[in-house]
Amino acid sequence: MLNKKTIEQLNLKNKKVLVRCDFNVPMNEAGEITDDRRIRSALPTIEYIIENEGKVIIMSHFGRPKGKANHKYSLEPVAKVLADLLNREVIFIDEDSVVGEDAKKAAGEMQSGEVVLLQNTRFRSGEEKNDLDFAKELSSLADIFVNDAFGTAHRAHSSNVGVSEYLPSAVGFLVKKEIEIMGKAMVNPERPFIAILGGAKVSDKITVIENLMDKIDSLLIGGGMMFTFLKAKGYEVGKSLLEEDKIELAKRLMDKAEEKGVNMLLPVDAVVAKEFKNDTTFKTVKVSNIPKDMMGLDIGEETRKVFEQEIKKGKTILWNGPMGVFEMENFAKGTESIASAMAQAEGITIIGGGDSALAVEKTGLSDEMTHISTGGGASLEFFEGKSLPGIECIDNK
Repeated sequence: MLNKKTIEQLNLKNKKVLVRCDFNVPMNEAGEITDDRRIRSALPTIEYIIENEGKVIIMSHFGRPKGKANHKYSLEPVAKVLADLLNREVIFIDEDSVVGEDAKKAAGEMQSGEVVLLQNTRFRSGEEKNDLDFAKELSSLADIFVNDAFGTAHRAHSSNVGVSEYLPSAVGFLVKKEIEIMGKAMVNPERPFIAILGGAKVSDKITVIENLMDKIDSLLIGGGMMFTFLKAKGYEVGKSLLEEDKIELAKRLMDKAEEKGVNMLLPVDAVVAKEFKNDTTFKTVKVSNIPKDMMGLDIGEETRKVFEQEIKKGKTILWNGPMGVFEMENFAKGTESIASAMAQAEGITIIGGGDSALAVEKTGLSDEMTHISTGGGASLEFFEGKSLPGIECIDNK
């Protein structure tokens, strides 16, 4: 994956550069963007093209309009935020067809340093099917294609894979950073290499765990998935989240860890509650004493200490998935403690997108991490060892 052409290897002067960004940002009912991190992540690539006298034509999806024009999912609010961040005009082309007469005219008349943003690529039903006719229309606007959308790299769509059939291509700075930092962790990590996995289900992380087993020194398990492992060890888990059909698999994974010499740490205590809500009765118990009528919603204080000590030893630390129900204040302490320990660690710290990125953002420790992936699903597939179509299709060096 690291042998792909990057934006610095292109001659951009007077060239129209079609850039795929991931501007699928959270928005409130009033149409205001509540977190502009993904837009900010694209700035180095956009600014580099401007500085090198290229012409920037940006495309992105937003939400799930299901292949039809739906102005609830218009990229217009993104254009406004992007213009503020770049401190220059962004010409927004509001066409339901994405590539219509207005887009063609704007692309034809562009001057070096100008920025155009097309309408949501998912307004076209062909986008998610990687329809080559739509890809050809998009490509007709430009001379070069740059993919800077890591968040959609695990999907083969017209705007990130199809267009590479028709234009010379390279990856932007964001994708380059993603594949360099995470690629090094997967191929040649500094040791000890520690992985922390949480989230609701073992089934979501099976392939990740299996792929990491050959690479890591320690594996810390938390989140809802910990109860399937605890059950596999013979503990009762009360009303906690449990995947009955994955208990045997959990046993096999624990055996595999032992066989490979991976130090697999499971929680020793848990915060248990009567109900799945913040203002309910809760307490901390040993994992051997989870009451039948209660459910585990976070790792306990002892576990936090054990995990924090292990994290401090790491030279490469990878985290994917919260330790508890971090959206509820009473069950967020486990997740917060991991974020805090990683912020203090001296090693390379990688947050694998999704809820973990959200949790770090919430604790205000984002700047303390080496790398926060912008793609939840894409980073998971990367850790699973799968190839990502949005990167595979890019020209080799």
